[in-house]
Amino acid sequence: MIRLAIFDLDGTLLDTIADLGEACNHALRQHGFPTHDLDCYPKMVGNGVNKLLERALPEGHKEEETVLLLKQDFVDYYNEHNRIHTHPYEGIPEVLKALKENGIQMAVASNKYQEATRTLITHFFGENTFSIVLGERAGIARKPDPKIVLDILQFFEGIRPGEVLYIGDSDVDMQTAKNAGLASIGCTWGFCTKEKLAAEHPDYLIDNAEEILQIALK
Repeated sequence: MIRLAIFDLDGTLLDTIADLGEACNHALRQHGFPTHDLDCYPKMVGNGVNKLLERALPEGHKEEETVLLLKQDFVDYYNEHNRIHTHPYEGIPEVLKALKENGIQMAVASNKYQEATRTLITHFFGENTFSIVLGERAGIARKPDPKIVLDILQFFEGIRPGEVLYIGDSDVDMQTAKNAGLASIGCTWGFCTKEKLAAEHPDYLIDNAEEILQIALK
């Protein structure tokens, strides 16, 4: 019996890629670096802002000092423009509503920095859909390290790993679920290719949000 569903954010609940790409391009432009077409960004995201900026910078300019310089411009811009193009994936609001109605608790585990994670979840899904929302936090290892998931499990005292589903769209998410000892659902509508997801051997590989209900409620 499933009692808890833990969701990734970017590429799983919300299509955020255009706003992320525009924020990254803004930061690059501020410092005279070349920008990227938005359709290049799905291959760069998934490991937090620092890694995104590192991947976006040209060779020879990927040092930490430059990344941190761009990060402030990225965060300032993204905080003001993170809901321009972003939207929930088809079927996600209905699935979340059905899970809640069936008594399944929900949480978010994201590599997006905490402030933006909370802002987006509250804006698109309200205050009460998810019991706990965790993003990137200072001093806490990012996914695929399982720390963020273990913190969520500690919050839900009494729920065992066998009663939990981890739902994400990337190889990082599938590795996170495995590292935390959780069953995984790989969502093919996000930023990772179906082939790359399948290579991580998720417990379930799904093409539409409604399949989450079929797995969680069976």
